[in-house]
Amino acid sequence: MTDDVLARVANLLTTRLPANGGDPTTSYVAKLFSKGPDAALKKIGEEATELVMAVKDKQSDRIIAETADLWFHCLVVLTEHGLRPEQVLAELARREGVSGLQEKAARPQS
Repeated sequence: MTDDVLARVANLLTTRLPANGGDPTTSYVAKLFSKGPDAALKKIGEEATELVMAVKDKQSDRIIAETADLWFHCLVVLTEHGLRPEQVLAELARREGVSGLQEKAARPQS
């Protein structure tokens, strides 16, 4: 069910891209796209900070709402880069059952 919701939201976000006729005067997402990639990145930073504060305040309803806001803006960034949430879910599935320490150690050093 969750991946279906993510796919539906991603499909809708794609319709808001400038190339697909997204209108910044009628769509929040189209407006974000029209401002360039830094606009969505700024929103991710804001939402992540709000999530941290909700967790620190131990407010379950806010934790859920802020997580949804953060995920939404992450989907916006994926859309900007022509990527899909299914790709992220596939990466999570690939990591499932692998120790986080092992997975991190196996990454190429930058």
